[in-house]
Amino acid sequence: MIVSDSTTLIILFDLNRVKLLQNIFSSIFIPKSVHGEINFKKNIELPSFIQVANPKKTEQLSELKMLLDDGESEAIALALELNLPLIIDEKKGRKIAKNLNISIIGLLGVVNLNVKKNHITKSEAKKFIDDAQKNNYRISQKLIDEMFAKV
Repeated sequence: MIVSDSTTLIILFDLNRVKLLQNIFSSIFIPKSVHGEINFKKNIELPSFIQVANPKKTEQLSELKMLLDDGESEAIALALELNLPLIIDEKKGRKIAKNLNISIIGLLGVVNLNVKKNHITKSEAKKFIDDAQKNNYRISQKLIDEMFAKV
């Protein structure tokens, strides 16, 4: 089980590759604000393994909302509340989550786990990342190179 922010979900839904998440996570929880963000362009029907769950309104959530957007703030708060790791890609949100001792993974981590667990090959992973970049998703070449060095 894991909590997710929107960026990785948006990329995977746009490229019809949500299966990459289902391969490695039995359940994914997203706050309502993240659901709204992934539905911004088109109405997406969530697969059964992705569930909407809102964090409790706390002072910590209010503080997070002063630093980050609603989706990131609520995803971090929900990960803390449920004591689960978090899928998050934005640098500032990742730093804050790490400082709160939340275990994090991003899009490349999801791809890496799929390769390591033999759900996809290295060449399929490379094609997916190329497709993501062709669709204007910015992914650091340095991070891509580091990921492929590990698999």
